[in-house]
Amino acid sequence: MQDLISSETKKIRVEFQDWGTIDYQEAWDKQEALFSEIVNIKSANRTNNTEIITKNYLIFCEHPAVYTLGKSGKIEHLLLDEKGLLDNHAKFYKINRGGDITYHGPGQLVGYPILNLDYFFTDIHKYLRLLEEAVILTLADYKITAGRSEGQTGVWLESDNPFKARKICAMGVRCSRWVTMHGFAFNVNTNLADFKNIIPCGIDDKAVTSMEAELGEKVNIEFVKLKLIQHLAELFNMDINK
Repeated sequence: MQDLISSETKKIRVEFQDWGTIDYQEAWDKQEALFSEIVNIKSANRTNNTEIITKNYLIFCEHPAVYTLGKSGKIEHLLLDEKGLLDNHAKFYKINRGGDITYHGPGQLVGYPILNLDYFFTDIHKYLRLLEEAVILTLADYKITAGRSEGQTGVWLESDNPFKARKICAMGVRCSRWVTMHGFAFNVNTNLADFKNIIPCGIDDKAVTSMEAELGEKVNIEFVKLKLIQHLAELFNMDINK
């Protein structure tokens, strides 16, 4: 455990990786490899009565245009056929996270925490709420007031107003043996027109937005990353190695 906990801060060490712009399938494969490594070590520890330390990762990236459908999603929430995907230079994947359909594309900050929650807390609802809180605090740094929408994951603006409610960050995670993967999609400078090709997260009566749309100007995504890392580190008691 000493190798995992920073001796000075008593925080859980997490390795940060920025994959830049990366094809969705390539990122999914890389996630699966890291996820499987942690799960396999945990299984071996139980079988062999050992205590081999597992790593934790926080990954940021952007994807070329892609639509992904979670395990609980409905294919009819994708409003494009195969030709429509080609015309929009977009890909489509059914994946193993929770949630419905969402869009990833340039200008969107995608976060993939691959964490062994045994080192943090074994509560998936708390995990999701803290991810949301980190985004809410990051938005507050830019004077954007955000919050949650009852019964729905993600981060919203004016969620209590049915005529103005809009989502700025979608979330969908997978958790097995208390190891997480997938994560959140935070609209920073995202082209919101691309969301018109889906019913985002299966919700057809609320809009989507971005930091750029709210502020009226493009936002430096590298600064957003730094602020988000800071809030995640504080909320999860992480020592993030950048």
